[in-house]
Amino acid sequence: MPLVVAGMVIMLSACNGAPVATTTSTPAPALPPSSTASSADVARDKATAAYEGMWGDFATAGKTSDWQSPRLRQHATGIALDKLSQSLYGDNYKGLVTKGEPVLRPSVSTVDREGDPRKIVVTDCGDSSNALKYRADNGQLADDKPGGRHLINAVVEKQADGSWKVSDFGVHEVGSC
Repeated sequence: MPLVVAGMVIMLSACNGAPVATTTSTPAPALPPSSTASSADVARDKATAAYEGMWGDFATAGKTSDWQSPRLRQHATGIALDKLSQSLYGDNYKGLVTKGEPVLRPSVSTVDREGDPRKIVVTDCGDSSNALKYRADNGQLADDKPGGRHLINAVVEKQADGSWKVSDFGVHEVGSC
């Protein structure tokens, strides 16, 4: 799934070839980390990753409308998993596949308990302009709907095994954000 990826700049210093004097000294003690991630911060990151993973799994399954893809269970459960499977089943039945992936910009809107989060709501303005439906038999666009930005709200919950999965989501109409 396309995501905004920050580039990493690595700066290298060049040696000028001059001899270097060596001295023996004791190494400086390691400094403690300047900040430690709270359990709520870790939960926010895991919930956001589960949300992005769910849409990535859905996009992959959508290439063939594989409504039984085991990948769907990696990041979705319950109602969310049912919605994904039903959508893909409908596309498969109609002979449609999806090409492309949505552009996501998720953020956490609510956390149920700061000290020990169990449920997080992720809000997004997902852009489906590059994830369109095509006819599987001839590769032609299925319709003239251009896609666009959709408000998406997703409930992401901590599972018994400690993983985070999307348990429900709602996608609003194009232009809702």
